[in-house]
Amino acid sequence: MSEQVYSDEHWMQLAFEQAALAASQGEIPVGAIIVSHNQVIGSGYNAPISLNDPTAHAEIRAIRMACETIQNYRLPADATLYVTLEPCTMCVGALIHSRVYRVVFATTEPKAGSLISARQLLDSGYYNHKFVVDYGCMQQQCSEQLSHFFKQRREQKRNERMQNFNPLKSDTE
Repeated sequence: MSEQVYSDEHWMQLAFEQAALAASQGEIPVGAIIVSHNQVIGSGYNAPISLNDPTAHAEIRAIRMACETIQNYRLPADATLYVTLEPCTMCVGALIHSRVYRVVFATTEPKAGSLISARQLLDSGYYNHKFVVDYGCMQQQCSEQLSHFFKQRREQKRNERMQNFNPLKSDTE
């Protein structure tokens, strides 16, 4: 009996579900999974606020889980990370050190993306490991998820300002 080989879309859907978990906790909706030998060995979603940890990005959490799963600080030679948003500088560094084989991300991050957007770190020539980069898988869904999250956040902040606004209160009181 042959084993089912899943598509990038299948794996990205799982990362998208991780991102939804982040959003449900008020975190920026980014999700990641790591696949090796057609199995998920690590998963994570953004949680820097809830964990009080600036390094708790989805990619870092997925790497940590994968390394714990395989009991090694280096990922297997076929390991692919699927992530809903282009990784930042910190995450690219961790992916280099963990020796990931391939990174598939859904949507670009114009301000902090460090693979193709704001920076192209792998092209710098400074690193002793490079990985394959593919992007655009489920781009529309992941981009909409992020846009919806930030739209809700702006509306919530606007509502909070309106609740705190008292036109009868003077600044001199």
